Amino acid sequence: MSMLRAQLRAEMQATLRNGEQLLLTLGIPVMLLVFFSLVDVLPTGTKDPVDFLAPGILALAVMSTAMVSLGIGTGFERSYKVLKRLGTTPLGRSRLVVAKIGAVILVEVVQFAVLVPVAYALGWRPASPNWVGALGAVVVGTMAFAGIGLSLAGRLRGEINLAAQNGLYLVLLLLGGMVIPFGKLPTGLSAVAKSLPSGALADVLREALSQTGSRPTTSWVILAIWAVVTPITATRLFRWE
Repeated sequence: MSMLRAQLRAEMQATLRNGEQLLLTLGIPVMLLVFFSLVDVLPTGTKDPVDFLAPGILALAVMSTAMVSLGIGTGFERSYKVLKRLGTTPLGRSRLVVAKIGAVILVEVVQFAVLVPVAYALGWRPASPNWVGALGAVVVGTMAFAGIGLSLAGRLRGEINLAAQNGLYLVLLLLGGMVIPFGKLPTGLSAVAKSLPSGALADVLREALSQTGSRPTTSWVILAIWAVVTPITATRLFRWE
């Protein structure tokens, strides 16, 4: 247990020292939430933009941490042979994985502790939010995005993985229903967006927090499928060196 705690502390320290990852996991979600809530330029279809944006930005925060931050950090550790060395120590691979998952959860807690008060300060007033349902969606979404991030990190070289993670982040941000409603996308793109884990998570969170999901049951099914398929894919594709 002491080795697990030490590795968890090391994972958190590495995250805090990495300015780029801090910007991605916390800075960008906060900036997007504040800017687009105050500057009404997005076709959100709501009286106050923050009503649409808040659940979507929470979904973005999960994607930033569970996919991009975890994937980039793991990818470089793999390229530098850090994972190989740690896997042969008494820590073992299983506790290393648990430490990484624990670090992701802790970062997500910090993100929500910042983003939710910011959203309330901007005028977000969700009616009867189901925080338990939202928490369940975050857990399932974390599994889905972590599987994607580790699938890329376990196969690609560090620099290529970095580009791939950031590129995928941008695509999922634009097409995932996080800042642009599905209905404002062309028909073909809208159908694709609704099948993505980002779109499914954003829709489920909107339903849980403000009862404004477009098709929450279907989105739950899609998110659950991603949460099963991507970790299995990561397990099969991942190479420790």
